[in-house]
Amino acid sequence: MGVTGLLGPNGAGKSTLMKLLATATGLQSGEVRFGERRLGEGPVNEIRRLIGYLPQRFELMEWSTVHRNVSYAAWAHGLAGAALDAAVDAVLASVDLADRAGSRARSLSGGMRQRLGLACALVHRPAVAVLDEPTVGLDPVQRGELRRLITDPGEHSVVLISTHLVEDLAATAEQVVVLHEGRMRFRGSVAELRALGQNSTSVHASVLEAGYEASLGMTV
Repeated sequence: MGVTGLLGPNGAGKSTLMKLLATATGLQSGEVRFGERRLGEGPVNEIRRLIGYLPQRFELMEWSTVHRNVSYAAWAHGLAGAALDAAVDAVLASVDLADRAGSRARSLSGGMRQRLGLACALVHRPAVAVLDEPTVGLDPVQRGELRRLITDPGEHSVVLISTHLVEDLAATAEQVVVLHEGRMRFRGSVAELRALGQNSTSVHASVLEAGYEASLGMTV
């Protein structure tokens, strides 16, 4: 349980790793395990039902309602009947979109679209939530609202968030992994990453940002 942040500069391999974990692309080498389940053993749909995935660029059914978009996502992950209806109502309330349930998705603002995408990823209460740069393109107020929503699933799921915005992780994550050039450079707590920046002489970075910059040259 809890939230782990995946940090790294553009091109570090964050989105590729997220796609692998979400089974959106195939493994060329290595392995991925979800508990005792190994990806590639048994039907992939069984593992996909354990995962909630919000890609960096996601598609909505623009002319369908907010409720219909989330209902479809719930059905695709195996929910039906009264359980589906209850899950949709609950997740729309949690992302503050209950009052827009009957609105068409195409009418939503950017921040609302991100919240709808998050609702679609979380409606089935996945064991693992994979969120690829969920705050990209949002203004500071919208990012703050979305960060608040992201922390709640960590109480019952493993949540992995990728970002290149260090401040996103300061507000949401307990653990941090830093990728650079396809390799892991750091793995530890937010406090440990901050400690790396304590002795930085940079006047342009926060202590946490300085720790992130220092971690890019490390090996694990």
